Amino acid sequence: MTKNEKKLDFHIGNLLRSAEIEFTPNGSNIAEIHEALKTSSKKGTGRVGFPEFTAKSGDFILVIEDKADLNKQANYIDESETELAMDTKSITDYAENGALHYAKEMVAKTNFKKVFAFGCTGDEKHHVIRPIFVNSDGYEILQQVENFENFSVENIEKYYKYEVLKETPPETVELEEILKKSAELHEHLRNYGQLGDSEKPLVVSAILLALRENSNISSSLKGDSVKTDGSIIFDALSTHMTRVEVKPETKKEQVLSQFNIIKDRTILNQVDERLQKTPLKYFTEYLKQNVYASVVANTKEDVLGRFYGEFIRYSGGDGQTLGVVLTPSHITELFCDLIDLKPEDIVFDPTCGTGGFLITAMHKMLEQADESEVETIKKDRIHGIEIREDMFSIATTNMILRGDGKSNLLKDDFLRRNVEEMRANNYSVGLMNPPYSQAKGKDTAYLSEIHFIEHLLDGLADKGRAVVIVPQSTMVGKTSADKQVKKRLLKKHTLEGVVTLNKNTFYGVGTNACIAVFTAHVPHNPLKHCKFINFEDDGFIVSKHIGLIETERAKEKKAHLLSCWLHGAPADTKFMVTTTIEPDDEWLHSFYYFNDEIPKPEDFEQTIGDYLTFEFNMIMQGREYLFEDNK
Repeated sequence: MTKNEKKLDFHIGNLLRSAEIEFTPNGSNIAEIHEALKTSSKKGTGRVGFPEFTAKSGDFILVIEDKADLNKQANYIDESETELAMDTKSITDYAENGALHYAKEMVAKTNFKKVFAFGCTGDEKHHVIRPIFVNSDGYEILQQVENFENFSVENIEKYYKYEVLKETPPETVELEEILKKSAELHEHLRNYGQLGDSEKPLVVSAILLALRENSNISSSLKGDSVKTDGSIIFDALSTHMTRVEVKPETKKEQVLSQFNIIKDRTILNQVDERLQKTPLKYFTEYLKQNVYASVVANTKEDVLGRFYGEFIRYSGGDGQTLGVVLTPSHITELFCDLIDLKPEDIVFDPTCGTGGFLITAMHKMLEQADESEVETIKKDRIHGIEIREDMFSIATTNMILRGDGKSNLLKDDFLRRNVEEMRANNYSVGLMNPPYSQAKGKDTAYLSEIHFIEHLLDGLADKGRAVVIVPQSTMVGKTSADKQVKKRLLKKHTLEGVVTLNKNTFYGVGTNACIAVFTAHVPHNPLKHCKFINFEDDGFIVSKHIGLIETERAKEKKAHLLSCWLHGAPADTKFMVTTTIEPDDEWLHSFYYFNDEIPKPEDFEQTIGDYLTFEFNMIMQGREYLFEDNK
């Protein structure tokens, strides 16, 4: 074994430990596997075989073969790369071939019939890890992985179901259901209630609040012309807001004023002959049966936000015109992970929309909190601002439905908030997805995304952490004014790094986004090395009729990202570049990327061959003077 191969063994061992997988090097402590290996030599001599690692995870066996040379990853029978050569030399010299050999021996000689074989090559920084699933029916070569996160006892069964058996994950089924229900609800609200784009989510929110007060309220809705269904629902939601002590009173009145539509809109309160009941009663029954439980469940998913986004999409509403781009839940979770959010943090979202960041942050903080901290987190450590009346009402509803009516949500214009007043709140964390593309000229230049970032950082506590998701162009500096803001940012605050996201993160919107992380009120040290990460391959894919969905590969992709971001794990430059920065730079991975792979001998030979071919062609065309010595 070479020195480099020992280094790879050490790295693979660390990855297994990180996934909490117990392993045995150069053999197995499982009696059946140990016995099978006694006659499993890769050279076919019938002597003992020594795979680099074996492990048991759930009902599965893992077997791993390492080679230091990246060129020794696999030897395939043909260019399709679907079938591995199994001659003695291939098994001996190549990682995947050797791992497959051991896996086949185990399946043939033991009662373990489900084996994941791994071929691993390279080193800690540049490496390839490819799993192969092996059973009595044959084998399947799977996509490369970054680590062994999906093969832990907790995750391996799901990986097997979704990546090997190709079953549909329950999260995808649930998302399909949400989209189906939102489409149905959109049609119902339009056809029976004649509601506009911004009115639909408000009616839904009002009914959900009334259901929170009285889950059987639909039985009270009789279509009476005096005590209308709308007034019954309005009274219930108003009572519930009083019960959960929504304060100040002005905030309660702001929300209630948005819900007046429930009692004031005549068509909602009259019996519809098609339904044989009022539209409000029909909507209430539908929401109780299909939606209510999901919204009030202890989940990080912003279901109300999802409905809002879908209503905009179906209706061709003004969401994108006003820069409204609702953040997917996997991104709100990533925000909290990138800054290692803690229960003692005070979280501030100055453009909170429907409350997605606040819901995820509260959930994350409560997961880690002692019982004594729960009320303090809900009462004092969740803060948000939203300028739009309808979205403010939805955000407030969202927080009430999750057991928090006392959070510090304000309807206000964030950019007009006084910095010192914000600083007095001692916000330790800022999370933001600002309105996009609102700066249309000199008069509206102050509405560009970079100005939102500056105002947020200025308003945070000393050493506060800020995470923002913005179009990639924000990190470039779209205008000369934006470039000046970038310079000011570095004079006052520190850029920690930028993560370039999957191009389909905001599927259907057409925005290529990135996440930027800052530390507030610490001037940027010119010698500081920032991290620039290419996270376009995040394990999420577009499903034709659903949109962006999570695959099982997302777990290992995220684990790799956080390992590099939080713990300084090395990575090749295709994934991460660490470098000093200048204000005029484009703060993106693509700007700083360089290829740090050492050229192979065949690459050198190819380059020389290309040059000689070029020189020959030039001479044949009578242009030999190009190669003459000027002297």
